[in-house]
Amino acid sequence: MARSVIKLGSAIVAGEDGTLRQDVLAQVCSAVAERHAAGDELVMVTSGAIAAGVSALALAGRPESVDELQAASAVGQGRLYPVYDELLRARGVTAAQVLLTFFDLSARTNYLNARQTLGKLLEWKVVPVINENDTTATDEISFGDNDFLAAQVAILVGAQRLVLLTNTEGLYSSDPGRVADAQLIPEVVDFAALEQFEITQSTSAHGSGGMRSKVTAADMATAAGIETTICSGAREGVLARVLAGEHEGTRFAPRETRYSSFKLWLKYAKPSRGEIVVDAGAARALREEGTSLLPVGIVEVSGGFEAGDAVDIADAAGALGKGISSYSAVELQRVKGLKSQAVRELVPRAAEEAVHRDYLVLD
Repeated sequence: MARSVIKLGSAIVAGEDGTLRQDVLAQVCSAVAERHAAGDELVMVTSGAIAAGVSALALAGRPESVDELQAASAVGQGRLYPVYDELLRARGVTAAQVLLTFFDLSARTNYLNARQTLGKLLEWKVVPVINENDTTATDEISFGDNDFLAAQVAILVGAQRLVLLTNTEGLYSSDPGRVADAQLIPEVVDFAALEQFEITQSTSAHGSGGMRSKVTAADMATAAGIETTICSGAREGVLARVLAGEHEGTRFAPRETRYSSFKLWLKYAKPSRGEIVVDAGAARALREEGTSLLPVGIVEVSGGFEAGDAVDIADAAGALGKGISSYSAVELQRVKGLKSQAVRELVPRAAEEAVHRDYLVLD
């Protein structure tokens, strides 16, 4: 039994005019139903609500303002999910609609509640169909055509496989729409090697992600040990073959070094509210010895964070990682650079560590 998350991009869900691509969605749902019947557990993450709303409202194109995007999504959601429900039900599969926002994953309690709910649905042999709740999300906290959402869901449910369905065959060495001899990259084992290629953020008429966000999503998922594939969602049989373990498109191999579920949540889901800059000694201790960060090693504090918020950690050379601060920004401004005894005198009952190593993840 395998657990897979399948993400459908806007270009797969809807055509240029916003009309839902019923033939493609039927093909995807058939592949899902086939693996479901074989005992696999599957979660679908879909884009396309805004596109469906644009079509239903006969708008000239994708809106640009947040309120118009949210209104179009509200109309489109009511048209999109019933299509999945009908297609899956006709193939003997029960579906469930789940709407998530960034806040649902950035708050730890909400994150755990979402994991429990999705786990129960999978236990009941239900296929969750997840979309971002665009009606309440803002442009500052959106998932980027649901690529990041799909990666977060894959981490959340402990999937073995993430499949990102798009309107190209996979990741190319450059934009195949502009470069005739662009080469498909069949496998990625080292993300640093991708720097030599041109990975664009160009999107479809109704999308907001692009290939760059898909590569970032693959980076997130493989850090959790989740094999990720970017492949065509329109070509017949591709998804069925990927779910059966065959190679299609671009495969991203799982990392050997993996983070815990908590540290993955901290690294990718919890937003940073400020930054702490540390001296060379503290940076070396964090990198080489895996220590906690003490106030004595802090040289600069910025942002308006409170105790319990996530903060970026950097040194003079650049980013080091991210952690949960035991102090507010105001408190850290008072105690930065001080040894523990002096800290205790200024902030009674304060934690010895500014950021405990258990709540710290390095880049």
